[in-house]
Amino acid sequence: MKQFQCATVVDGCDGVVTGATEDEVLAAAAAHAADAHGMNEVPPEVVAAIRAGITDA
Repeated sequence: MKQFQCATVVDGCDGVVTGATEDEVLAAAAAHAADAHGMNEVPPEVVAAIRAGITDA
């Protein structure tokens, strides 16, 4: 299982997403970004930051 803590990219956000694979975490992070932060598209630099912040859960 892998996870990403949104506070890694967005100060003060307590969102955490998990998935079995990095791709699942990226998809969950994109959904969180849309729901919690109004980001309909996640820019490549944010995807890179998310990818770098994914850890083993």
